[in-house]
Amino acid sequence: MKHIILSTKFILLFASALLLLSFKCGGTASSTENKPAPAFNLITERQFNDLFPQRAQFYTYQAFIKAIKELGLIKVKITRRAVSVYQFIRTDKNTGKATVVRQDVDWDEAWAKVKPDSTYIIDYGNFCTEGDVATNKKELAAFFAQVAHETRHGMNGTYTDGLMLTHESDTSLSYIAENDEYPPVPGKKYYGRGPMQLSYNGNYGYASDCIFGDHKILLNNPDLVTSDPVVAFKAAIYFWMTPQTHKPSAHDVMIGKWKATAADKAANRTPGFGMVIDIINGAVECNRGDNFPNMIDRIAFYQHFLTKLGASDPNCVCSCGKMRPY
Repeated sequence: MKHIILSTKFILLFASALLLLSFKCGGTASSTENKPAPAFNLITERQFNDLFPQRAQFYTYQAFIKAIKELGLIKVKITRRAVSVYQFIRTDKNTGKATVVRQDVDWDEAWAKVKPDSTYIIDYGNFCTEGDVATNKKELAAFFAQVAHETRHGMNGTYTDGLMLTHESDTSLSYIAENDEYPPVPGKKYYGRGPMQLSYNGNYGYASDCIFGDHKILLNNPDLVTSDPVVAFKAAIYFWMTPQTHKPSAHDVMIGKWKATAADKAANRTPGFGMVIDIINGAVECNRGDNFPNMIDRIAFYQHFLTKLGASDPNCVCSCGKMRPY
């Protein structure tokens, strides 16, 4: 009899354990569903081709995914001293190796050390992965809307003509500006190239430090952005993820991480897609009212891609019509 009672207890305990496991597994599955998917799982090749049906053969889904995966292994710690004295520490997350890829000549000067350093870290692996799935899809739609507008070459209002141009139409301008850290190479032009139209020698050098760990690669060969599609997409993601001296990154804005300062609020800068337009081309397109054509085109691309990706932005502050540019 004792043996039978013990068996019954065992059965009850076993059944209870199974019940607990079922609850735990259910909880795990539910939390897994809510975890953000890697950016390259947000869109299939078929969807990519559907979003950009007239794209140049240069821009392939495979190149986009490879750029996400490779650049996602890079993290850069940027420290600024005084007004414009920088140090970049680039980490390869695959190997764990951290390398100082930029340290300005005045870094150790006493005058540069007077004010506290400001530091931020750019993890390129956070591209379209830092929020929940809905937020990440919204970010991807915003990214695609901006690159589509920058590279479109077709009929207005169709939203099928993105990723057609690999560089800006007018290549006669050199886009050279004085820059001690990223001086132009004689004979090279730094006009807009790639999905986000990377421009000026300073931006090419900065991007090259972050992407390759060597500023000379893109300064010496800016055409790499138009000859290697993986580099082209990396340059676009770099621009999207990297804050500028006075501007937040488009990524931080779209995931709700950026908070407007008092100065931003005074300039009518508020979180939303319109703020991204201000970051990318505010001097030309923002603070010109809500009917400025280029701004409207970016917004329409965004709304089109949201629908295509099964996403939404019901509280979108899409216009930068009243935002002052930086």
